[in-house]
Amino acid sequence: MPSIVDRPAQRYVAERATLGIPEFPRIADRLPPLIGGVAAQGVVAGAPFFRYRVIHPGTRFTVEAGVPIEGGFTPEEPAFLGELPAGRYVLDTYVGAPDGLAAATESVLAWGAAEGVTWDRREGPDGDEWGCRLEVLRTNPREVPDPTRWVTDLLFRIAG
Repeated sequence: MPSIVDRPAQRYVAERATLGIPEFPRIADRLPPLIGGVAAQGVVAGAPFFRYRVIHPGTRFTVEAGVPIEGGFTPEEPAFLGELPAGRYVLDTYVGAPDGLAAATESVLAWGAAEGVTWDRREGPDGDEWGCRLEVLRTNPREVPDPTRWVTDLLFRIAG
């Protein structure tokens, strides 16, 4: 069952791509080098995430693969620094393989519609532009190789 949580602003380092679902490994594969780069500079990093910036018509989206950081960090291009905005978020935790995330996301959106939630999103020229929509990866696949046991927090920022 989703809940509403308050989150502070959080700095991060990321890379961005516009792609379809079959191409998703291209951006997902950027997480290990980002984590390694942060660790090499002795910077504290949080759980990696995917931030969905634009949901394009069809099955394409603009997404960032990111890592929260504390402290100073200078990324090498194409990586960049950003900040997740503070605010109220709907949080739901999904346990399972990545192929179930679309259904889990639809469930959260349906819950929000039933509860009268107004999302931090707007219609843009290329599709739905989200203020902050995250999938936070709570499980390290190297430690838990069974994808049916992976834990992912879904976080959607509420408008206002």
